[in-house]
Amino acid sequence: MRQFLDFLRNQKFISRPYHFSLAFLAAVFYGFPSRKMIVIGVTGTKGKTTTCNLIADILQGAGFKTGLASTVNFRIGDKEWVNETKQTMLGRFALQKFLRQMADSGCKYAVIETSSEGIIQYRQRFIDYNVAVFTNLSPEHIERHGGFEKYRAAKVKLFEQVAKRRNGVGIYPHTITKIINFFRPRRKSSFGVGVYNLDDKNVGYFLKPAIKAKYGFSRHCEERSDAAISGLLRSTRNDCIKISNVKLSQSGASFELDGGKYETRLLGEFNVYNAAAALVTAFSQNVPVEAARKALLSASAPPGRMEAVPTKKPFKVFVDYSYEPKGLEEALKALKVFESRQIIVLIGSAGGGRDRWRRPVMGEIADRYADIILVTTDDPYDENPDAIIDEIMPGVLKNKKRVLGKNVFRITDRRLAIEKAINLAQKGDVVLLAGKGGEAWMNIKGGKKIPWNERAIAEEILRKRGK
Repeated sequence: MRQFLDFLRNQKFISRPYHFSLAFLAAVFYGFPSRKMIVIGVTGTKGKTTTCNLIADILQGAGFKTGLASTVNFRIGDKEWVNETKQTMLGRFALQKFLRQMADSGCKYAVIETSSEGIIQYRQRFIDYNVAVFTNLSPEHIERHGGFEKYRAAKVKLFEQVAKRRNGVGIYPHTITKIINFFRPRRKSSFGVGVYNLDDKNVGYFLKPAIKAKYGFSRHCEERSDAAISGLLRSTRNDCIKISNVKLSQSGASFELDGGKYETRLLGEFNVYNAAAALVTAFSQNVPVEAARKALLSASAPPGRMEAVPTKKPFKVFVDYSYEPKGLEEALKALKVFESRQIIVLIGSAGGGRDRWRRPVMGEIADRYADIILVTTDDPYDENPDAIIDEIMPGVLKNKKRVLGKNVFRITDRRLAIEKAINLAQKGDVVLLAGKGGEAWMNIKGGKKIPWNERAIAEEILRKRGK
């Protein structure tokens, strides 16, 4: 019976009204709480969680009580706790309930990591987004969406919703819209804001929705055509808000944004883009420059996002949520600043039929940037973990210099693989534990979940080595 109901829910003629109805009922039940706050939605493939956290850090640091819902954590003001749901975006009732808690706690801002999965299930409906932020786009969840174009179109819907500024109701018949407007509370109208990474090749699709105020940032403003940045608000110095003088170091990065100097403790060029997105979003809300600068400097990485594991050993250990090819490549490139003797990387790939195409690609990228590779389990779900590893290994072993047991290790048990990676590390090495990040669970066969804390496991192993 349950399988039959799941089948029905996946049929478009049933699923759309089903998801829409749940979204509407949830908003009605909790009194449309988003209308009490300024809601910022962040979407893209990579950097959503970090950008959300940085936006919340800056707004909170500037004196605005802020709520946050991201893949790894929740916040209301200064109170923070782990997201143990393994959902980037909460379900309709859970999300509306959390927004109600934010509003009742006096939050002025709500920052929501907004996923394509959530959008196609209408979880964003009846959330009155004021600001939409685009980080970047690369192939991900292709099998779930039925193609890259559909994946991209799902992301763009957030910007279409902000352009309408009508809770996303506009596609429904006039009578239904009137009924919905009867239930939701009135609010003073305000125009929407869009924030865009202009260096992403897909940005044009996100610029199409007619959002009134558009802010774009780029490292290559001088190369942007007028058409590409049509409709953007200009900065005082450039045709777009320019990122320049980027300097990466072992302690983070420094850069200029529209001529102002900023620093972050977050590693890698990709985090410069995340920081720029957060700063531009804050400036769209008239946050003072100095307040934003101080908040950014004090902000630390979210759990499991290039997170350093504390150790007194003469090597570095990082935990990162780089579970897909582009993210893994960016993480490994970021570690080059350490000029390490060796880079040791642990990789895996999720089961459940999720994006099987990326498995050998993960292996290829690990081979390209790492000296020692350990291939292990991620979230196998109902798949055989060894079968998943079998699909990763061809990418690793394309390089004929790779030798099992010497510079490549295949260890199904992830805890044992982490232990091996850390025990292999010597003075000057860098270890990257990729894939799980700050997740609190590992999904295994039979729909079961086991508690998981990658950083705690690494710390325990380091203690055994005398830390």
